[in-house]
Amino acid sequence: MDDVAKTNVPEYSVGELSGAIKRTLEGAFGRIRVRGEITELKQYASGHTYLSLKDEGGKIRAVIWKFAAPRLGLKPENGVEVIATGKISAYGDRSEYQLVIDRLEYAGAGALLARIEMLKQRLAAEGVFDADRKRELPRLPAVVGVITSAGGAVLHDIMTTIARRFPRPILLWPVPVQGEGAAEKIAAAIAGMDRLPAPGIPRPDVLIVARGGGSLEDLMAFNEEIVVRAAAACRLPLISAVGHETDTTLIDFVSDRRAPTPTAAAEMAVPARIELMADLAQKAARLIGALDRATQGGRGRLQAAGARLPDLPGMLGNARMRLDDRGQRLGLALPNLLSARANALVRAERHIPDPHALIAARRGALQVSGVRLLAALQRGVQRHRDAAASVLPRLSVAGIEARLRAQASRLEVLSARLEGASYERVLARGFALVRDAGGQPITRAAALKPGARLRLRFADGEVGAVTEGRQAKLPL
Repeated sequence: MDDVAKTNVPEYSVGELSGAIKRTLEGAFGRIRVRGEITELKQYASGHTYLSLKDEGGKIRAVIWKFAAPRLGLKPENGVEVIATGKISAYGDRSEYQLVIDRLEYAGAGALLARIEMLKQRLAAEGVFDADRKRELPRLPAVVGVITSAGGAVLHDIMTTIARRFPRPILLWPVPVQGEGAAEKIAAAIAGMDRLPAPGIPRPDVLIVARGGGSLEDLMAFNEEIVVRAAAACRLPLISAVGHETDTTLIDFVSDRRAPTPTAAAEMAVPARIELMADLAQKAARLIGALDRATQGGRGRLQAAGARLPDLPGMLGNARMRLDDRGQRLGLALPNLLSARANALVRAERHIPDPHALIAARRGALQVSGVRLLAALQRGVQRHRDAAASVLPRLSVAGIEARLRAQASRLEVLSARLEGASYERVLARGFALVRDAGGQPITRAAALKPGARLRLRFADGEVGAVTEGRQAKLPL
């Protein structure tokens, strides 16, 4: 009985069992929608994306193949609650099952708002929304750039408003404002406008990014990080007009000015021509009034200054009279001055002595001085001649010889004394002069060390020696 019972139990190989389980799962479930929070998201270089979906009751593995990623509908992120559409499949090598996803949707407004809030906090921490990054809008732009859908009412509202207020050229960059790929195209349009001008295309002075109202899902393209960063990097003053007045998207926080509607954005971009003309007329009137007041004030000050000026014709007449008087006095003063100078010259001439008499007096004085000098020279010569005559008798030959003999005897005595004091006489008596290698005399044995080199000077020459203890060893 036991053998029969055993044969009734079906027997499978591992591969057969894995295949059966896979067929059962795929056949029982088919295409399904699963709601959960994305976690463990990993994107590989191959282009495949692996993740898990979890809720309070469990977790399931999922995969997005590379070919399905462009049609996914949204970019998966950790922590976002989504509804994933796909099919269940089994991976026999690991005995695991997984969800193969080909479509993702946000799981209601709550999930969208949570994702938007997370991105908003991260960008705010980076300083993308800082107020000091905001720029002023131009007063009157030459060209207005518009990024919106080409076929919607938004573009019509913007064009009619600008034409009504102050007609300006409009440069349109049409983009899809919702759906798959809309965020990338909007970001590319913002960057493209910022790179202008191009050949034949002017650079706009202000940029409007706009779309009409819609649900939170419809406005999600303007909440994407790529659009927000493109708006932050744009160097053009940017006005955002997305949705209705109650709608708020992340591009509103980074734009230089937010408009509640596209029409309001056009009104911010260009001023009203009528208002400008009225303001210009008012300022012109104020300027003319100010000029009139300034002219009246200047005229009054000029009259007051003119009243304080002296009588110029009278001053000129007085000056002319003084000039005539000075001219007359000058004509009389010059001859008088010349006459006075001539009289002074005559008086000075009378006090000058006769040059001939002066020269004769100087010549007589010079002759007297010459006679005196000649007499003094003769007396000096006679005095030296008498002195020489008194010295010559004392310079006899005998006296000179006696003095020479006395000096020679004295020299011999000194030479003998010097010879007796010479150290060479001492060396001749058997003594020696000891010097070190440097040539300095050695007078004490204690000053020598064993092995020291010495020089010994004798009467007939010099030899070297080396010390041993307290005795000097002479070389053979």
